[in-house]
Amino acid sequence: MALAIGETLPDGKLTLADGTSLSLRERLGRPLIVYFYPKADTTGCTREAQDFSALADEFEQAGAGVVAISRDTPAKLTRFAEKHGLTLTLASDEDGSVCEAFGVWGEKQMYGRTYMGIERTTFLFDADGRLIREWRKVKVAGHAADVLSAVRS
Repeated sequence: MALAIGETLPDGKLTLADGTSLSLRERLGRPLIVYFYPKADTTGCTREAQDFSALADEFEQAGAGVVAISRDTPAKLTRFAEKHGLTLTLASDEDGSVCEAFGVWGEKQMYGRTYMGIERTTFLFDADGRLIREWRKVKVAGHAADVLSAVRS
């Protein structure tokens, strides 16, 4: 079930790359970008994480936080961040409950094969946790800059 504009930020238990727990609602009090990506260290996901990392200072200056979520293990997220010099918050949703709450887990197709996976999606919440913008079926090129522009407006 997809979130609708105006709905409240779903919460759930996530694990950061360092093994500590994260509640998304703990990050409220300022705008929050939550983006979901299919798999760490793949071409598109790496590019997206690098783009968000490159704009990290600008997101911070705009007053927004960024959390990137996949179903990868915390250990894989640590290797991913170290290998590519990523500076954003990477969170693991190993059991998929947060993906389900956001409505980003579903049937996908690639090369004639059907499988379950994460739909590359980004959400922008205001400081009170209300959804104000979403991007579904994201194309990576220019996406982080587009999200930054939305935060600034």
